[in-house]
Amino acid sequence: MALSAKLGKNVVFADDDNVVGENAKAAVAAMNNGNVVLLQNTRFRKEETKNLPEFSQELASLADAYVDDAFGSCHRAHCSTAGVTDYIKDTAVGYLMEKEIKYLGNAVNDPVRPFTAILGGAKVADKLNVISNLLEKVDTLIIGGGMAYTFIKAQGYEVGKSLCDDSKLDYCKEMMAKAQEKGVKLLLPVDTACVENFPDPIDAPVETIVVPVTAIPADKEGCDIGPETMKLFADAVKASKTVVWNGPMGVFENPTLAAGTLAVAKAMAESDATTVIGGGDSAAAVQQMGLGDKMTHISTGGGATLEYLEGKALPGIAVIQNA
Repeated sequence: MALSAKLGKNVVFADDDNVVGENAKAAVAAMNNGNVVLLQNTRFRKEETKNLPEFSQELASLADAYVDDAFGSCHRAHCSTAGVTDYIKDTAVGYLMEKEIKYLGNAVNDPVRPFTAILGGAKVADKLNVISNLLEKVDTLIIGGGMAYTFIKAQGYEVGKSLCDDSKLDYCKEMMAKAQEKGVKLLLPVDTACVENFPDPIDAPVETIVVPVTAIPADKEGCDIGPETMKLFADAVKASKTVVWNGPMGVFENPTLAAGTLAVAKAMAESDATTVIGGGDSAAAVQQMGLGDKMTHISTGGGATLEYLEGKALPGIAVIQNA
C-alpha cells in the first residue's frame, strides 16, 4: 500500500469493522518497537462523529500516547480528534500540525506588517465570519472571485448574470463600512472578464470581453478579474510582508478564466513576504500552476483553514494545548 512505500516498512492493516475489535487488538498486541498498524476508518463507528465517550475510551485502550497530525480534520470534535485525549495522558501534535499552527496561526494573530488577506471563491455566504474577523486584523483585504459581485452590487452597480447573493447586500455594505471605520484598505475588482454563458464543460473554450465593473452588460457574466484588477491586486501583494490567500479569483478550472488567479499566484511567488495559501481551491490552483514550491506554506485544511481564519478555536488543537 502507499503508506508502506512512504514509510519504507510493512504496514499491518487491522481489517476490523468495529475499528477496535478483536483483529485490531490482536494486531496491536503483536507489535514490536517500530511496527505500524493501520486501523479501519473510524467512521465505521457511528459514535465517532458524535464524540461519544465509549468509543473514545476504546480507541485510547490501544495506545500509551496520542499524536494528531491531521490538520484537515482538527476542526471537528470527534472521538479520534478530541474525545480520545480524555483517556490518554501523553498527547502532542505532529510536524504538519506544528507547521499549520506556526504559519497560519502566526500569519493571522501575529503577522509581520503590512498584512494582506486575499479572499475569493464563489459565495459570500461561505466567508461571512472570515471577512468580519480579518477586518479586525489586516491592513489590506482583497476580495475577488464570484463573491466580489455581491460587493459590487452593494455599491450600487448592476452585475448582469454574474453570481450575486441579494440576501447578503446589506452584509456587504456593513463590511465596507467596517473596513472604513477600521482604516483597512478594502480592494474590490475594478474590471472583469465576462462571458455570455458559463462554460460547459467547465474547461470548454470561451470568448471573453473585459469591461469596468461599473458597466457589466445585462446579458454577460463576470467569471474572472480583468487586467487592471490583476495589477491592482499584484501591487498590493508586492507592498506586503505577510499575505494569506483563500479562494480563486475566477473560474480557474478554465484556462481562459484562470488568468486572474494566475496573476495573484505569480505576485505571491515573486514576493519576499511570508505567503500562506489557505487550502481548498487556492491550494489546488497554485499547485496546478506549478508555483507551490514558491509559497512559504500551503495549508492542507479546507474547512479547518476557514475556521482558523474565522478566529475559531479548533477542537483538535485545543484539546492538546489544554492537556
